[in-house]
Amino acid sequence: MDLAFTPDELAFRDDIRTWVKGNLPADISQKVHAAMRLTRDDMQRWAKILGQKGWLGWGWPTQFGGPGWNAVQKHLFEEECALAGAPRVVPFGPVMVAPVIMAFGNAEQQKRFLPGIASGEVWWSQGYSEPGSGSDLASLKTRAERVGDKYIVNGQKTWTTLGQYGEWIFCLVRTSNEGKPQTGISFLLIDMKTPGITVCPIKLLDGECEVNEVWFDNVEVPAENLIGEENKGWNYAKHLLAHERTNIADVNRAKRELERLKRIAKAEGVYDDLRFRDEIAKLEVDIVALEMLVLRVLSAEKSGKNSLDIAGLLKIKGSEIQQRYTELMMLAAGPYSLPFIFEAMDAGWQGDFPGGEVANAPLAANYFNMRKTTIYGGSNEVQRNIVAQTVLG
Repeated sequence: MDLAFTPDELAFRDDIRTWVKGNLPADISQKVHAAMRLTRDDMQRWAKILGQKGWLGWGWPTQFGGPGWNAVQKHLFEEECALAGAPRVVPFGPVMVAPVIMAFGNAEQQKRFLPGIASGEVWWSQGYSEPGSGSDLASLKTRAERVGDKYIVNGQKTWTTLGQYGEWIFCLVRTSNEGKPQTGISFLLIDMKTPGITVCPIKLLDGECEVNEVWFDNVEVPAENLIGEENKGWNYAKHLLAHERTNIADVNRAKRELERLKRIAKAEGVYDDLRFRDEIAKLEVDIVALEMLVLRVLSAEKSGKNSLDIAGLLKIKGSEIQQRYTELMMLAAGPYSLPFIFEAMDAGWQGDFPGGEVANAPLAANYFNMRKTTIYGGSNEVQRNIVAQTVLG
């Protein structure tokens, strides 16, 4: 295994860096580097810029309109975007449902849905979790009954990230109660403008409505929106979840936030505290270790081996790192981590006193928000069981 980048890969990285520098809007980059909240327009604007270049589906093969990059090129693209301060691409369309449509959808569905995802024009949401059905996703109860050429959907999804912006939603629904719970689940694509759908935002501890409840009351969905075969949706969901858990690891954002942590620590005068610097050093070692693991995965992909079997391991380590750097930022800033005034943040105010870099940045809010990372996408406790079963049998 060779973890060194080739001259061609280094040249590719330089090209990506140059393009991102020339096309990433400065106001968006400034918000990302300061951890300010991004609007729907901010996220959509960057998605459309990538879409115009043909890079919103940066992981897609050429046959579906993607650049056809190999695993290392995809990693370098993600790294340069993160370090430049680009927003994370909302993954539900290009990273999650698109691979399912490519792998299991028919030609008509691919032609219908993939262009809108690739261009950034259509905002997708994910309808998986339900009250009482999170980590135990197979226990979901949202029901879809086949009536003629349509399904009638009733039930509730929850924790639907950015669902208030969603135009389409991909859902796991129960179409049968026979056999094991996993065998009665189907995968539906649903237009969120359909009558009977109600979206109820949930305000979180950080003051944002990042997640939502989505209610389905006799929602009529054309049967042609079924992906693959009825009652085979669990297989498609596993394919998608592997991509989601790998995406959660997000080592590139961790590298960017590590540098921000150091800036905050210096601004607040705690960088010279040896105990605190020890904590930064331990975090940096773990980020380097995670990056080495990611590079090993990429090396395996280059040699034709399947890397997604360790997606759970990447998710565990990446999510714990995200929690640690938000905690250390809050500790470094002390009382300055507490202010959370939307109007001031939207106006770009960061304070005019020592520690101004972090004043009114939502450090405590980010800390609260990141408590979710070890739960969503499959809780880390469950992921550890999966890893143990893989290793020990």
